[in-house]
Amino acid sequence: MGQYVIRRLLWFIPVLFLVSVIIFVIMRVLPGDPVIAALGGEASVGLKQEQIDRIRQQLGLDRSLVVQYKEWAWGMLRLDPGVSLRTRQPVGDDIRRKLPLTLELTLASVIIGMVFAIPIGVISAVRRNSIFDYVLRLISGFGLAIPSFFLGTLIIIFLVRQFTWLPPLGYKQFWVDPIKNIAQIMIPASILGFILTAFMSRMTRSQMLEVVRQDYIRTAWSKGLRERTVIIRHALKNAIIPVVTLSGVLFATLLSGTVIMEDLFSVPGIGQGLATGVRERDYTMVQAIVVLYAVMILVVNLLVDLTYAWLDPRIRY
Repeated sequence: MGQYVIRRLLWFIPVLFLVSVIIFVIMRVLPGDPVIAALGGEASVGLKQEQIDRIRQQLGLDRSLVVQYKEWAWGMLRLDPGVSLRTRQPVGDDIRRKLPLTLELTLASVIIGMVFAIPIGVISAVRRNSIFDYVLRLISGFGLAIPSFFLGTLIIIFLVRQFTWLPPLGYKQFWVDPIKNIAQIMIPASILGFILTAFMSRMTRSQMLEVVRQDYIRTAWSKGLRERTVIIRHALKNAIIPVVTLSGVLFATLLSGTVIMEDLFSVPGIGQGLATGVRERDYTMVQAIVVLYAVMILVVNLLVDLTYAWLDPRIRY
């Protein structure tokens, strides 16, 4: 197991290198001048080209792309992603301030999804072709079909028109103001949790239907075991492994959803920072956040693979 973990960690290096190169090139290919964007567009109208070139030189954007990439990559290795082109503040400090909120939103979404997805999938499989099963499949189909940003927009429009509600501005940490923190997190977390529930409940249902047809489940029934024991101890334990696999894949989808939800509901996490950085061509901010997302996805996928062996002792790497 230890050798497997070391090999996986070594694979992080080429993957992160490839991600860093791709996002570095993409940000330079996108149209728009980061200097003019940093000045606010209109603020640069009265400036001469010499002044704009001087600012570009101060930001290091006049150097070759190879030199820019080397300096940025070396800074990332030292956990110093540089200075934001927009705010002129260290990107690392900004990420450290915003990351806890994004992790809180992600964790809340996962908790909501897991709490509802697995019981819904199990009950839907056990009560197959019942009215309850049809209703749950209809709801999960709706969650699979509708994009998270569209659902979030509909909810905001409904709340604004019916209750004149607007997303709360100004983030408060949970231990400082729990009520305001929950008010800011609950709706976007519920939307992402609903999307997550739709995917995982369908997978749980299909895997449960496959497992309950196995011979060892029939043997458990023939022994006179209670339904709860057969379903939870025997069927669910074996059906949950593909669901765990799906959860690792859905984590990447969940992170992309946090970018949309944070920007839509004015949640000042790194997702909103990424969206703002793309709009304003803040190279250093976008590059650092994308690499951070890649690291989190790689780590979660590794943890998911290690969870297999815990769920099923027969699995060895």
